[in-house]
Amino acid sequence: MATSGLQHVAAMYAGVVAPPLIVGAAIGLTATELTFLTGACLFTAGLATFLQTLGIWRIGARLPFVNGVTFAGVAPMTAIVASTEDTSDALPVIFGAVIVAGLLGFLAAPVFCKAVRFFPPVVTGTVITLIGISLLPVAFGWAQGPNPAGDDYGSATNLTLAGVTLLLVLLLRRFTRGFVKQIAVLLGLVAGTFVAIPFGVTDFGPVAAADVVGFPTPFHFGAPQFQLAAILSMCVVMVVSMTESTADMLALGEIVDRPADEKTIAAGLRADTLGSALSPVFNGFMCSAFAQNIGLVAMTRIRSRYVVATGGAFLVLMGLCPMAASLIAVVPRPVLGGAGVVLFGSVAASGIQTLVRAGLEKDNNVLIVAVSLAVGIIPITAPGFYHAFPETARIVLDSGISTGCVAAVLLNLVFNHLGRTVDAQDVTHPMEAGEEITGATRAPATP
Repeated sequence: MATSGLQHVAAMYAGVVAPPLIVGAAIGLTATELTFLTGACLFTAGLATFLQTLGIWRIGARLPFVNGVTFAGVAPMTAIVASTEDTSDALPVIFGAVIVAGLLGFLAAPVFCKAVRFFPPVVTGTVITLIGISLLPVAFGWAQGPNPAGDDYGSATNLTLAGVTLLLVLLLRRFTRGFVKQIAVLLGLVAGTFVAIPFGVTDFGPVAAADVVGFPTPFHFGAPQFQLAAILSMCVVMVVSMTESTADMLALGEIVDRPADEKTIAAGLRADTLGSALSPVFNGFMCSAFAQNIGLVAMTRIRSRYVVATGGAFLVLMGLCPMAASLIAVVPRPVLGGAGVVLFGSVAASGIQTLVRAGLEKDNNVLIVAVSLAVGIIPITAPGFYHAFPETARIVLDSGISTGCVAAVLLNLVFNHLGRTVDAQDVTHPMEAGEEITGATRAPATP
C-alpha cells in the first residue's frame, strides 16, 4: 500500500508544485516564501485527496481519485497578479476568489452533474488545449533564466540546460517502462539539477534554511480579499474544473468496474469544490482531479481507494516538512523550463486528443473550436489587446482560458442546442464513460 501510494505521489508531484512556482514567480516571492507556498499546496492536495477517497456524508466519490492544484487556474491567477497594484495583496485576492468559487461550486454540484450535457468534448477539448497553450510561454520564460533583467537571461548556458533537461525527459519516456516511465518528468528535473551544478546556477540554500517540521499557518499571506472581477474569473475556472472532474469520474468508474452514477458524480464534485474552498485557508489553490493518476490506476490495476488515500497521507506529510517542499526551489529555472515544455505541452496535446473525438467533421463544431481558440489565444499573442477596458474587466479578459471557455460554451449552445432539435447524428454527444477511458491519461499533472 505504501509503495503504491508513493507511486501516485510521484506521478502527480510535478503537476502539484508547478502552479505555486508559476504564481509565486509572478508575484516575486522569496525562496523561503516559495517553499512555504509549495508546501501548502502539497498539504491541501493531501486533504482534498482524503475528502475524495474516504469521503464524509455525501462528500467524496469514494473512488481511487487523486486531487491537487488545477492547472486551469494558473493563467487567471497570473492575470490577477498582473492587475494588482500591490503584489502583497495578490495572494489574498486569489484566495478570496477561490473560496467564493469553491463554495458556489459546492452548492451547484447537484445541478451541475445534470447540466454536463452542455459541456461536450468540443468544449472541454478546446479549454484543455487553451490551458496548455497558455502555460507554454511560462516554460519558455523559465528556460531563459530566473530574472528577465539579468545579464544571463536567455544565455546559451541557460538554453542549453533547458535543452538537456528536455532531452533527458524524452529519453526516459522513450527507453524506460512502468514506474520509471511514469515519473520521467520528476527524474528529468533531478538529473537536470545535477547537470546544472558545474555551471553555478544550482542553489542549495533553501534546503539548508528550511525547517524539518512546519505547519502551513492559516492565511499566512494575509486575510482573503474579495474582488468581483477576480471572483468571476475563478468561477469560470471552477466550471472548467468541475467539467474535467465529471469526465474523469466517468472514466475512472469504468476502469474500476463501478460506473459513476449521478449521485457519485455529485458527491465527487462536492469533494472537489469543498477542498477548493478550504485550500486557501492553508494557503493553497483550487483543487481538481489529476487525470494522469487515473491512467496509473488503469496501468497497475490496483483499484483500492485506500491506496490513493495513503498517497494523500504522504502529500500531507510532505506539506508538513518544509525541507521536502524546499527541494523544488533548488531546481534551476532553466531546468524547470525544459521539463515544463513536456509538462505543459502534454496538456495542450491531451486537449487536441479530446477534440479528435469531438466530431470535427461537423461544420458547427469546427466553427466552435476555431472561434473559441482564437478568442482564447488573444491574451497570449496580443497582450495589450484589451488595454482600453477597465482594470477589473481585464482580470477576466486577460485570461485566455476564461474567455475561451465562455466562448466555447455559448457557441455550443447557439449551434448545437438553441432553436433546434438535437439529433443524435448531428450533435456531438456529451462525455460518455466508455469514450473517456482512452483519454484518462490526457492531463499531466489537473488537475
